[in-house]
This record gives sequence, structure tokens and C-alpha cells, in this order.
Amino acid sequence: MKTRDIFIALTVPILLGFGFVIAKPAMEYFPPFLLMGLRFTIPALILVWWFPIPKGLLLDIFKVSFIGSSLQYALTYSGLDLIDASSAVLLVQLETPFGILIAFFLLKEIPTIKNIIALTISFIGVIILTGAPNLEGQYLGIFLTLSGAFTWSLGAVMAKTLGKKIGAFALMTWLCVFSGPMLLIISMVFDGNPLNYILSANLNSWLTLAFLGLIMQPIAYGAWYFVLSKYPVNKVMPIMLLLPITGLITAIILLGEEPSKQVFLGGAIIVFGVSLILFKNTKKIN
Repeated sequence: MKTRDIFIALTVPILLGFGFVIAKPAMEYFPPFLLMGLRFTIPALILVWWFPIPKGLLLDIFKVSFIGSSLQYALTYSGLDLIDASSAVLLVQLETPFGILIAFFLLKEIPTIKNIIALTISFIGVIILTGAPNLEGQYLGIFLTLSGAFTWSLGAVMAKTLGKKIGAFALMTWLCVFSGPMLLIISMVFDGNPLNYILSANLNSWLTLAFLGLIMQPIAYGAWYFVLSKYPVNKVMPIMLLLPITGLITAIILLGEEPSKQVFLGGAIIVFGVSLILFKNTKKIN
């Protein structure tokens, strides 16, 4: 990757990891589906006027938004409700190998041996960071969480070609146009009248929602679709393995958490593995 694109790509796990941590307290007031629905709806309402209707691509965009957002969140959150935290963190990271496999079959992108080795190193770091998960008897939760990881990866791979056609920010905007209302409908079905939650939310929750909708969603996913449209999936997807690290750093700073040495070791291994993928060996042989 070019240096500029590496920095652009790194904004994705940084913003998503930060947003993940601060969203947790907000879920005391906004149920997950409602929070996600508003997170997509806010940038859609603001940005849709700046991008023309992508004629001929609306059906494809709808498919990506349904698979990669609505269905994915429904599966993931249902699974997360049934399994413990360490299992959840580990299983969600399978989005990366899922994405690489899907890109191999759909886009014929073949990962290099170096990328496979680096991905394996990074995933070992994830296992060390999260600890050995307790998966005994949690088969339904495992299935739902893995299904959510798979659908997110499938949506990302499907979005790759769309990003090339209409641009990253236009794609992000129109995906929000479809995803926001779908998630709000899901919220009404499972959570009841959203006005009850909206009217009772405190100022901190609204500030969190403002960050998610006005900063995290447009910048993080705009950057994500930008680098995804320029580089092979097996080069971009491993960046998401950094998300637990950025979330952990945020938790240390904002929540005062004190992780063990095992967590720092796992984080260092993840960074090392991902760096092998992002940075080229510039040494030339004469």
C-alpha cells in the first residue's frame, strides 16, 4: 500500500474501535438496533443530497446494505447475546479470513504466501489477546455470530466493485440510505416504539450518537470503501484485526481498565502481523 493509503486505512479500526467502546454506555438508552439504525440514518439524511442517484446500481446497493448491515447486525447481536465476551471478540475477527475466502471465490483474488503467514500470525495474536474462549454448549450463539461475521465479509466484498463505479463516499451514503430505515424497522419489531427511547436518552448518549453518525460512520466507512476499491481484499481485510487493539486503548484511557501482560503481548503480535501485510519490502536486489 502507498503510505497515504495506509494512514487512510488505519483511520478505520481507530474510529471503529473508539466508537465501539463509547457506544456501550449509550446502549443503556438506545437498544442496539435503534442505535445502529440512527447511526446510518443521520449521515444518510445529511449526505444524500450531495450524491446523485446511482441509476442502475440501486438494486446492488440494496443487496449489500441488506446483507452487510441489516442481516449482519441481526445475526451478530443475536449471537452476542448468547455467548461470552472473549468468544465474541474472537469469533467476530473471523470476518477477515471469511472476507479473503469470499474474495478468492467471487473475485478470483489469490492471497500471497506472505499474506497468509502474516494473517496467521495476527490471528494468533487475537487468540492471545482475547484468551481461550469458552465455547462449550454455546452452539446457537456460535452459529449466529459466525453467520454475522460471514455476512459482513460478504457485504464488504460485494461493495468492492460498487466503490469503483460510484466512489467510496457516494457508496457509503447510499448504503446508509437503505440500511438506516431497515434497521429502524427491525428495532420497532424487537424493541417497540423508538420514541420511548429517544425521549428518555440523556445528553451523553446523544453526543455518542452524534459521533457515530456524523464522524465515525462517514469517515471510517468512507475510508474503508476507498481502500477496498483500490487494493485486493486480502491486503485490506487484515486491517480490521487492529480493531480490538484500538478498542482496548480507548477502554484504558476512558474507562480506566488495566489489561494484563497477556493482552499487550497479543496486541503486539497483531500489530506485527498486520504490518507485514501493509508495508512492502522496499529493499532492491542489485
